[in-house]
Formats: sequence, structure tokens, C-alpha cells
Amino acid sequence: MKALKRHILMVFVLVFVLATGSAQVFATTAAELNHEALKALHQLYSESPAAAKLGKTAKGILVFPKVYKAGFILGGQYGEGVLIVNGNVVGYFKTMGGSYGLQAGAQAFGYALFFMTDKALKYLLNSSGWEIGVGPSIVVVDKGAAKSLTTTTGKDDIYAFFFSQKGLMAGLGLQGNKITKFQPEQ
Repeated sequence: MKALKRHILMVFVLVFVLATGSAQVFATTAAELNHEALKALHQLYSESPAAAKLGKTAKGILVFPKVYKAGFILGGQYGEGVLIVNGNVVGYFKTMGGSYGLQAGAQAFGYALFFMTDKALKYLLNSSGWEIGVGPSIVVVDKGAAKSLTTTTGKDDIYAFFFSQKGLMAGLGLQGNKITKFQPEQ
């Protein structure tokens, strides 16, 4: 069953790549992934003062500069990212997800998870695969919430910021997302 899910996910990613004409979907080396993640984080900071403030006190920041999502009833998403601790890249992670429901379309986006507690960061580093929704609590920060979020009011384990959304994905559905460690080419 795992192989079937992975196969379906890769089919949707391939469909998205062909539909958008994107020649390079994923970073091929660690250096390229590092560059894309740091560039995306700086862009997020310039667009969201709340993210920039949280970044100064976060224990770690997991940045996925590009996540690709496509679906028609069955959907899938995939992206690669880096974990930054004290300004240094300390690990590589991939995010994979599947969904089922009334949905159609394709999109690309990025997201960053700000780990605000040692406990939350340790959970990520020590798990063999972390499912969003299981474990530390996550707060998705939209533009409205970001205006009132400060390092004093931000008391949750993890904050998620989405950015650089392109494409169109519409629908309602149940979704699962898993984050696991991986090692890109050097």
C-alpha cells in the first residue's frame, strides 16, 4: 500500500511538472537546496515582519522553498527543505502528503515551520518521520494573525508561514502530511 501511495504521489508531481513546463522540480544538490531555502527565508522575512521577529527567537526553522501539489480527487504533494539552527543548515527533510476528496488543480508554494521550543525541535530531530497534526501543536499564521503576533504573544510550539503560492488548487478534502529526513546529493 505504501508503494501505491508513493506511486500516485509521483504521478501527480509529474503531471504538475509537465503542465507547468518546469524543467527542474527538486534541488539536485545540498548546495542548491541550501541556497533556495535561505533565499526563500529572506523573502519571507521581507514580506512578513512577524516571521522575521519569530526567526530571531526560534530554536530552529524548517524551510521548504518549493512544494508541488496536484490532484483530481486523489492528490499528492512533495517538497524538499532544510533545517536551520543558529543560522546554520543542520539537516535536510522532505515533505510528502496525500489527500482525498473534492479537489482539482495544481500549485506550487513554500512554507517555513518555526520551532519555538527545544521540545518541539527535539521531537523533529528524534522522530523517524513526523506527521503534521501529531506531536507538537502547530499554528498556521495568516496575514491577519501575523499583524498581532509578537515574540511575547507567540507561545505555541511551532508556527507555520506559507509563501510564494502559484497555480490554482481548489477543493475540500482530508489531507495528511509527513516530514522525514533525507540526504541530498553533495
